[in-house]
Amino acid sequence: MFAALTTGTSFEPFFRLGFEHIFTGYDHLLFLLGLLLVCTRWRALGVIVTCFTVGHSLTLVLATLGWVNLPPGVTEPLIALTILWVGLENIWWGNAEPAGRWAVTLLFGVVHGFGFATVLRDLGVGTEGRPLLVPLFAFNLGVECGQLMFAAIVLPLLLWLRRSPWFWKRGVPILSGAVASTGLYWLLERVLLG
Repeated sequence: MFAALTTGTSFEPFFRLGFEHIFTGYDHLLFLLGLLLVCTRWRALGVIVTCFTVGHSLTLVLATLGWVNLPPGVTEPLIALTILWVGLENIWWGNAEPAGRWAVTLLFGVVHGFGFATVLRDLGVGTEGRPLLVPLFAFNLGVECGQLMFAAIVLPLLLWLRRSPWFWKRGVPILSGAVASTGLYWLLERVLLG
């Protein structure tokens, strides 16, 4: 598959790579879980997912084109910081939907987009005469489909758990603390061990 990705223009391998990337990118999934934990309204969920998509899609395009760039040594700790922030924000707001979460999610989506762009840059997409549009579109669509699948699996479980007052009182803070703790661990690991 790697040879097809570095030389081809086929939609399917890049779509599959984007889809697989979201499911092997545990930091991206943990960030999404942190966002989903306190979403109580479908409208809020739609806005959050859209803001994350717009943010990381914008950065993915700009970084793949080479117009903006952050090295992985900066991007990876920032991604961990977004996870820490979301977990702490959930706790701070007492398990309610934080005010302005859409803006934070848009900004953090931009950060996550640099992580996604690293994959395409490493494959040389758009460089040395290699195609850009089909791989970029296919990869991003794969990421989006992966995110939607993750939300479709996790959200019904969370909705079921929300029927219990215990989940709101204890479960959400415990899970949010786990999100924040993991974000802190990854932040320290990525800063100290590079």
